[in-house]
Amino acid sequence: MKKVIIPIFITLILVTVLSGCNPGKKSETPDGKFRVVATTTMLADMTRTLGGDHIQVEGLMGPGIDPHLYKASAGDVKLMQKADMVVYTGLHLEGKMGEIFENLTDIDKKVVNVSNGIDKSRLLMSEDNAEAYDPHIWFDVSLWKDSAKELAKGLKELDSQHAEEYENNLQSYLKELDGLNDYIVKRISELPEEKRVLITAHDAFNYFGHAYGFQVKGLQGISTASEAGTSDLRNLANFIVKHQIKAVFVESSVPKKNIQALQEAVKAQGFYVEIGGELYSDSLGDEGSGDETYIKTFKSNIDTIVDALK
Repeated sequence: MKKVIIPIFITLILVTVLSGCNPGKKSETPDGKFRVVATTTMLADMTRTLGGDHIQVEGLMGPGIDPHLYKASAGDVKLMQKADMVVYTGLHLEGKMGEIFENLTDIDKKVVNVSNGIDKSRLLMSEDNAEAYDPHIWFDVSLWKDSAKELAKGLKELDSQHAEEYENNLQSYLKELDGLNDYIVKRISELPEEKRVLITAHDAFNYFGHAYGFQVKGLQGISTASEAGTSDLRNLANFIVKHQIKAVFVESSVPKKNIQALQEAVKAQGFYVEIGGELYSDSLGDEGSGDETYIKTFKSNIDTIVDALK
């Protein structure tokens, strides 16, 4: 009986909190900026870039936080309730927050799902769920550009007075993303095709593989909520030994124990595979890392991958 009562109780709390906001009133900040809440570190960075001087951005998830498992607190709900706009990735990335976004939309809060800007024919299907899409769209720069266009559209609707500035910021950002893509392609060209095999903790890099010609394998599924089984570990270890893969990679937002177990399983077969470094998957780096923006994070990832596999 408790399994039924608790979700209903939580839903009633959320509806009560959210229904108390006034969606027609602009949130007041000391400097008169619009207040925007973004779920992930990638989206917070994009929103700051496109919003410029007219937007105050607050991110829900800090560096190293796994969005697949993130549960919004009562404070998070209040933060979104007070915001002028909420931005999220969609495609079930923020899987435990779907009901909150629906409730915000129901009370006419401006909510932007950036994945709505992507043609569905360009999305990859989830290997965990045949009826869902892979949400890790930021690992294909061309898809991230489409997401930026969708976010810019939302900002213009929120603040039409500064629409021209948002458009200018968008165009500048798109040029920077083109430069990032050129950098990625140039670095990958240093690897012969047979070495373009990326093995990580979970299936976050399928868009990367599809866009840039890598064979990608993850120990866990697309969502880190799924667990890697003994057969998954054994099969991947066999693949590494058979193809003499030089390096595998841990991820900043996923526990390292599974990849370390994989390394031991490979060692048991008489072959040694290095841990080639740590990749950012579902989060950007923190300011201390120097990888606190989407562009810096992607460059760091590609440098780590190429340098380890060369």
